[in-house]
Amino acid sequence: MKNHGYFVTGTDTGVGKTCVSLGLMRALQRLGHVVVGMKPVASGCRQTSLGLVNEDARQLQACASFNLPYQYVNPYAFEAAVAPHLAAQADGVYIEIPVISNACRQLTAEADRVVVEGIGGWLVPINEKQTMADVALALGLPVVLVVAVRLGCLNQALLTVAAIRSSGLPLVGWVANRIDPGCEQQDGNIATLTQRLPVPLLADLVYSDDAVWREQQAGRIDLELLPVA
Repeated sequence: MKNHGYFVTGTDTGVGKTCVSLGLMRALQRLGHVVVGMKPVASGCRQTSLGLVNEDARQLQACASFNLPYQYVNPYAFEAAVAPHLAAQADGVYIEIPVISNACRQLTAEADRVVVEGIGGWLVPINEKQTMADVALALGLPVVLVVAVRLGCLNQALLTVAAIRSSGLPLVGWVANRIDPGCEQQDGNIATLTQRLPVPLLADLVYSDDAVWREQQAGRIDLELLPVA
């Protein structure tokens, strides 16, 4: 399946993938693209009158260039805030990639760009055999990596990059997200990764408790550093 856009993954869970995904969507919209967002699998959802809703997916839905049915933005939603394959097992659900691919086709029928946010890290399992990497492969999107700048980030980032490149999908850029204000040598860690990673640093997000401010920073991603989406 060939799409135009980006797949956003991270070195772990809670590293700022949603912030970066929203930033990419806004940057693409500023260039005149019709953009949709997608979070194929989400756990930690809340019950609403419309069913289970994930806050990250809801933000992607709201940022789209036109109104979208929630079930296409987030085809697999689970209430338990655990690994997706475990949440699916508990609910008696089997996560199927063709279902995700079909939802993406529905989203992109009227859009020319899609930004897909993964769950957790690159190799988080979705069922007993497949991972989020298989979802990314099925959607055929170039990958943007979000690195949480904290103790241990060098190893996490380099291992994740090796896994992405071995998948055959192109890694096209990375974002440094300074999520731990107490982390020492943040500049040194970012400089090390800038030297070692084979793709450009798209943005350096400074720590803030203000989610809106972080999204504004992410919206300054320079798309000129990326290949055509």
